Amino acid sequence: MKINKLTLLLAASLLAIGAHAQETYAEKLGWPKGAKVVIFHVDDPGMSYSSNQGTIKSVEQGVATSCSIMFPCAWSASFVNYIKKSNPNLDAGVHLTLTSEWRDYRWTPLAGFQNVPSLVDNEGNLWHEVAQVVKNGTADDVEKEIRAQVERALRMGLKPTHLDSHMGTLFAHQPFLERYIKVGAEYQIPVMFPGGNNKLLKECLNLPVVKKLKAEGKWQEGMKLPDPELTKSSTAVGQKIWQLGLPVLDDLHTVSGDWKPSTPNPSPEEWGKYKAQQFIETLNAMQPGLAMFIVHSSDITDAFKHISASGGSRYADMLSMMSPELKAYIQSKGIILTTWREVMERRKKVK
Repeated sequence: MKINKLTLLLAASLLAIGAHAQETYAEKLGWPKGAKVVIFHVDDPGMSYSSNQGTIKSVEQGVATSCSIMFPCAWSASFVNYIKKSNPNLDAGVHLTLTSEWRDYRWTPLAGFQNVPSLVDNEGNLWHEVAQVVKNGTADDVEKEIRAQVERALRMGLKPTHLDSHMGTLFAHQPFLERYIKVGAEYQIPVMFPGGNNKLLKECLNLPVVKKLKAEGKWQEGMKLPDPELTKSSTAVGQKIWQLGLPVLDDLHTVSGDWKPSTPNPSPEEWGKYKAQQFIETLNAMQPGLAMFIVHSSDITDAFKHISASGGSRYADMLSMMSPELKAYIQSKGIILTTWREVMERRKKVK
């Protein structure tokens, strides 16, 4: 069979398109093909003194490379002061907060509860649950509030390295997501969004389904579950964010808070070692690309028990970030740790 030049050129073009389609965002940002590039990210500094101390230990003594601050909360100013006085190069973003989830410890919107009435309950506090924000909140009020939180960071002298979403509220409703991207593009601040392979994210989002099937005795290893709703449009959303000049993640891991040893009443050290091992196994399983791993590190004080019963898990998150075994594994496997600041600097260099 004779193959003409046009056929060869067409085949080469199709191969090139296929290779480009498989290119990770890490590769687009200049990291080598096949590299695993990771941001270990601490959520919730600013929420409490314990959260601040846990974040500080995780980044100063551990493998954590980034964090994001809850600006409506009482301890946010203290954490910004720590950055300005002691760690000016800390990778710190705005943990855009539209919920106030605890029973007794509550906070109000920075825009003022009179100015964003759809975002608050009858006490004037932000809603407890994501579903309540989706049901009652308007996109205009959401945009007004997230702008207020970014502006507070800037007024305090902090240039945020990125934006992300507390409890994922901004990813739960398309109009909210659009305003999130709009604000990030306007300020040219990266918006955390996973638009790549999302292998780990799909596993995280499917975890409740797996737990339910196991409880009902219907789970079988290797069972294929449908893609979660968020990941169905994530490729297109990621491409849109990239075209706006902002970086995009290949993957996101969110469920370290659910990790706990099966042994009853584990010690903090046992719990921390267990989580570190889980991170090692997850890093081993992740596909090449740029991934963010979320933790909620807290160095627990007696006062924290009046906020939440999650103290044991949060303390174990902090210990896992400080784990020598996890640090040694990262080094031995050549896993690259990065920050949102570096990611944005790389994005600026890409045409």
